[in-house]
Amino acid sequence: MSRSAHPAGPRHADVLPEGHYTAPADDLNALDPKVWAHTVGRDTDGVVTVGGIAVTQLAEDYGTPAYILDEADFRDRARAWRTAFGTDADVFYAGKAFLSRAVVRWLDEEGLNLDVCSGGELATALSAGMPAERIAFHGNNKSPEEIERAVRAGVGRIVLDSFQEIVRVAHTAESLGKRQRVQIRVTVGVEAHTHEFIATAHEDQKFGIPLADGQAAEAVRRALQLDGLDVIGIHSHIGSQIFDMSGFEVAAHRVVGLLKDVRDEHGVELAEIDLGGGLGIAYTSDDDPREPHEIAKALSEIVTRECEGARLRTPRISVEPGRAIVGPTAFTLYEVGTVKPLEGLRTYVSVDGGMSDNIRTALYDAEYSVALASRTSDAEPMLVRVVGKHCESGDIVVKDAFLPGDLAPGDLIAVPATGAYCRSMASNYNHAMRPPVVAVRDGAARVIVRRETEEDLLRLDVG
Repeated sequence: MSRSAHPAGPRHADVLPEGHYTAPADDLNALDPKVWAHTVGRDTDGVVTVGGIAVTQLAEDYGTPAYILDEADFRDRARAWRTAFGTDADVFYAGKAFLSRAVVRWLDEEGLNLDVCSGGELATALSAGMPAERIAFHGNNKSPEEIERAVRAGVGRIVLDSFQEIVRVAHTAESLGKRQRVQIRVTVGVEAHTHEFIATAHEDQKFGIPLADGQAAEAVRRALQLDGLDVIGIHSHIGSQIFDMSGFEVAAHRVVGLLKDVRDEHGVELAEIDLGGGLGIAYTSDDDPREPHEIAKALSEIVTRECEGARLRTPRISVEPGRAIVGPTAFTLYEVGTVKPLEGLRTYVSVDGGMSDNIRTALYDAEYSVALASRTSDAEPMLVRVVGKHCESGDIVVKDAFLPGDLAPGDLIAVPATGAYCRSMASNYNHAMRPPVVAVRDGAARVIVRRETEEDLLRLDVG
């Protein structure tokens, strides 16, 4: 790797431009365990390692950019969620965060269920051997073909998102001679403190059936009358990247109110309540996520208290962590291509990936951390913006962070907490090839999703 210095951008806090960045850490070589997978560290040469393997070796063997996933960390987190909720609750991993056949097998082995929201995710789950009865099928516009496949497969639950879906699923189930277990997804009017595009429980959005105007009660009323449906409960999801539990408390209060109304009108106590996912992770050192056992205790107490107040039996609770399991387990490894200081502003560091492998910064204004991975450095910190190689000014990976002032082309840098939604939302913009996912465990690495090639792109171009 090159070690040559370059003209420096702004370094000292008294000359930094205004911005929403965190002050440089005392030691830029340190790796905050809040934002990195459990087995990540540095070797005696200062190179970042994961699962006992140096990133320089991973870059040589698999190229860059690449998603590096700590399998042991993934399994530990999955197990922690399963243990925290015990046998009286269900944990459904949200496949949309990141899904592959290897991940499905890990989930199965660790005793978690799986939440899918498309035909492709369902196909992946079934092809990897996840028992259909442990799959939940979500989505606001499931096609007739997707519904039929889910019912035929015997998925454990379909989450109904509209009045049309109530009829479609019931008709499909009856035509196949089956009775499909379903939940009704409701919007409870809770405004989660998150980005507009990932807040999902206020009324003005596409998911669920509104609770406030009686539509949710009518949806339950209609579903209970259809022979093809077995209504097992109510589903609610209030948003993503949430740290404050107060939103779940309000949501649980309103959902339990609906359960009480159903009991009073129909004489039926629905057996399940799904509070969704959305629990946040640490993308930077400023984030302070809760541990699974704290979340489990808080949610259980909230639901139990609300049901006692309504004189209902406490239903079985379900949760759907996705990001909270896979997010911290992976980082993206890049090679630095150019380093461009802008006097009085910041230094632009261009890498060999960008918005095609991480759209979240451009889409959600998401914040990330970054570290020099191929070596350590005692150089003064400089304020940088890590950008990609795409033809967009908004092609930003890390908006504002500090890296050593001697960063140079050829260095490797790593962006942690990219396990969730980065590979899932990756694209071929500018005909970029999507990076591989490399799983590392106990000193061994293997590709679980291979890198795309030019042949892959051209194979689809039949013109």
